[in-house]
Amino acid sequence: MARRTKEDALVTRDQILDAAEHVFQRRGVSRTSLQEIALEAGLTRGAIYWHFQNKADVFDAMLQRVTLPMQASFNGQPEAEAADPLGHLRRNVATAFRQTVHDQQVRRVFEIASHKVEYVDELQSLRERHIGERAACLVDLDRLLALALERGQLPPHAAVQGANVGLHSLLDGLMHNWLLNPQSFDLEAVGAQALDTYLAGLAMASKR
Repeated sequence: MARRTKEDALVTRDQILDAAEHVFQRRGVSRTSLQEIALEAGLTRGAIYWHFQNKADVFDAMLQRVTLPMQASFNGQPEAEAADPLGHLRRNVATAFRQTVHDQQVRRVFEIASHKVEYVDELQSLRERHIGERAACLVDLDRLLALALERGQLPPHAAVQGANVGLHSLLDGLMHNWLLNPQSFDLEAVGAQALDTYLAGLAMASKR
């Protein structure tokens, strides 16, 4: 019976997050109330409070449900990363862009996070989380570029100092602009080309 109760709780939690995705996408996060999410899910507001403290907690869980598997994939291949850091980077970027284009849930969640959330009132805590995630991503990119330098995938004079910031801005900007208008360009093709062009630029630039 306890196992059944735990399984039911997980189903209800996913039901709430599914509903939150759709309401956040329609109305924006700041304009959405927990009551609206409860109505969308066919539950009471009390059921939401059983699983989540507040709306920011719901948003955070919604985002983690999509991003945590991606992060696990990116950081869960130490052998591939060590042997071929730039190949590892290209494969993971390609996977993230492909999932954004073809997986409706991933696209919906990233659209909400990019264009449907304001860091106001009770959502201020999300800004700190966003900053923390960006910092972690910069650390990962910096590590990969340093490994590429060590493995000879980039020449000794490659300008990798601070290059992680530019690379993150490039990839994040591509995603942000594509989500604004998915018909404007091919995210997968343009993303791969832009990444290769950036890495080629690092190889050509001299360290100063």
